[in-house]
Amino acid sequence: MSAGRGPSGVARRAIRTTLCACGAFYVCLYGLDRPVAATYALFAVVSMAALSRIPGTGDQRAAVLVRTLPVAWLLLTAGTFLAVRTWTAVAGMLLFGFAIAFVAAVGPRAAGAAPGLQLLYILPCFPPYAPDTLGQRLGGATFGLILLILAEKFILPEPRGTTYRELAAGAAGTAARFAAELGRPPYTLPAAEVETARKTGESLRPLHVEEAERPAGPGLRDRALAHTGLGARTLLGRLVTLPPPPPGQPPHKTGQQLLETVGRSAAETGALLAGTGRATAEADALRRLREEVREAAEREPQPVTEVRGRRRAALLEVADAAVAFATAAELAVRGRRAPLPPGTDSGRFWYAGRRAPRLWWHRLAAHAGPRSVHFQNAVRISLALAAARTLAGVESLPHGFWAMLAVLSLTRTTVSQTKATVRQALAGTLLGALLAAGILALVGGHTTVYAVILPLVMLVAFTVGPVRGVGWAQGMFTLVVSFVFAQLAPVTWRLAGVRLMDVIIGSTVGVVFGLLAWPRGAQTELHRAVALLLAREAETVEATTAAVVAGRRDTAPDDRALQLALALAESAYAQRQSEPRAPVAGAPDWQAAMITGHHVLWGSRRLLARAGPDLGPGNGERLSGRADGVAARMRGAAQRAATIPSADGSHGSGAAAVGAAAEPAAGLGGGGGGGGAGGGAAQVPEVVAPSEFFAAQTWLDSLALDVERVLAPYRAPDPAGADSTDGAAPRPPRSA
Repeated sequence: MSAGRGPSGVARRAIRTTLCACGAFYVCLYGLDRPVAATYALFAVVSMAALSRIPGTGDQRAAVLVRTLPVAWLLLTAGTFLAVRTWTAVAGMLLFGFAIAFVAAVGPRAAGAAPGLQLLYILPCFPPYAPDTLGQRLGGATFGLILLILAEKFILPEPRGTTYRELAAGAAGTAARFAAELGRPPYTLPAAEVETARKTGESLRPLHVEEAERPAGPGLRDRALAHTGLGARTLLGRLVTLPPPPPGQPPHKTGQQLLETVGRSAAETGALLAGTGRATAEADALRRLREEVREAAEREPQPVTEVRGRRRAALLEVADAAVAFATAAELAVRGRRAPLPPGTDSGRFWYAGRRAPRLWWHRLAAHAGPRSVHFQNAVRISLALAAARTLAGVESLPHGFWAMLAVLSLTRTTVSQTKATVRQALAGTLLGALLAAGILALVGGHTTVYAVILPLVMLVAFTVGPVRGVGWAQGMFTLVVSFVFAQLAPVTWRLAGVRLMDVIIGSTVGVVFGLLAWPRGAQTELHRAVALLLAREAETVEATTAAVVAGRRDTAPDDRALQLALALAESAYAQRQSEPRAPVAGAPDWQAAMITGHHVLWGSRRLLARAGPDLGPGNGERLSGRADGVAARMRGAAQRAATIPSADGSHGSGAAAVGAAAEPAAGLGGGGGGGGAGGGAAQVPEVVAPSEFFAAQTWLDSLALDVERVLAPYRAPDPAGADSTDGAAPRPPRSA
């Protein structure tokens, strides 16, 4: 469980929030007699500590808060001056609401801070228009946020969980052990080690990593660390599927040397990630040896036998995965100071050496369109907030910002989730309003009573709300705001009724815009994005194979369409994990589809960069037939992914056209001199072909296994193995 998300973490956060909010409020209100500063101090703390959900430990959250201080000042200033007219405040809400929500595309910390930053514009954009109080507003908010930063660092700190670098270092140690074992008879891994590879690979899935530790940001180190995890999973998968040498024959000396160097490089990379080593000599040695083996293969008299060609091609796949793993790890550890080694595919590590602003822009530009779930979310929430601000201004709602706060806190990414949340919130708000009205009527204007009970009520609200649900949260927060405003100005029991009315208005606006703007959330977009990704993968497989068959070399292929499809699929998948969904059959292994995309991208570039003379008619037809089978399988998976299953697991009219996709395609393992793992090669005649043929065939075989993993949930008897979870297949044939 992530730090700060369990009951103990919630209690710690509630204590910090209560101490900072009440402390700043009392100092400004009773110590300095500045009610405006007191209001902004309290709500600045509440916005960034309670409304926001910044993942990580106290130190990590404090660092985020320090970086958001200038943004908070900008929003408070803009809101103060744009409050001059309703239309200016609405226009500002559209602009800032969209921008703040859209920046969530850069990672979980920005996404976690976004709701609180929205409130820092909402609060000052309401009447009264009082630019002369800007100093108090900025001072109060800054005071509250500084207290919060200090509290995050020093009050009840949480222990940090396992980092992604540590997970990747563990995977590196596993890969080094596998490489050593594959160098000894019987030159294969036992079933227990295959299962270890699967579990190790699964541990690197983003969903299985604490949110604060996921390498999801746009910066160089985060990109490289995500690349490191993918490289580790790929390396483990290549080692698991490495074919043994022919029975009765010792492995070739060069192959053994290559495998031993892979093991040493993996161990060195693990030490680099763990912080116990700084050397990269073994990785450099592996790069040199890999090139020597490739050049020797090109000089070797052609054609070569299938057994020799396939074994060497598979070893080169292992070496390539180990080199990519080492390169990404060095970039993750050393950042821009790590130069790309000579001969490295710059397209694979395009982000190396680039500064943060350019990488941020690249991430945001990739999502600047209606097919991005981040764009959809930003449009939905900005329109809903602008509509609520319009209603509050036109109807002159008292405490109208409560309606916008309801929109902000209750609107979800799916209309069904929003409706369920609103029902609970209205019930909780009604009960809280009744209780608040009774207390306000009973206590009257005795502000000392409210000052005494506010900390206790706030502590209970921020402790119980995250644990018991939105109904409790809204009910308790109604008490909190009632007791706060009772200290700022004389109030009556009618204040509780105003709170209830504003929440009803805000909830209605949230439901309406949840219904109008992409009501199914990421589900539809995920199906569409993964279908497009699989179709792009199929196109790339066909184009690359055609180039290899014809002997066309291309050191800079145009694969931007595949890269964009991959980025959109990954963002839709990330959001889908946060949305509730019923366990239904009929969804592929989403992440397997994305990993397949990376394997297509990497393998295509590698093959095109070293394409040799044309393969001739016989071998060309075999390889083209193999590629056609893999591409057809990918398109079948794309059709499956494009069909959104109903709650009962049925696929509607689109299912019949792709029903065969769940069974092995006829001839998929033939025509190419052997299938993938599982002994397909022994069922066809011996093939003699150039080395390029076997390199391409090994790549296609690995992709065939990837596609089988994508489709594995369709054969799972339990629908919970499909869309209800991470999308992990129950028995994947490989872990990469």
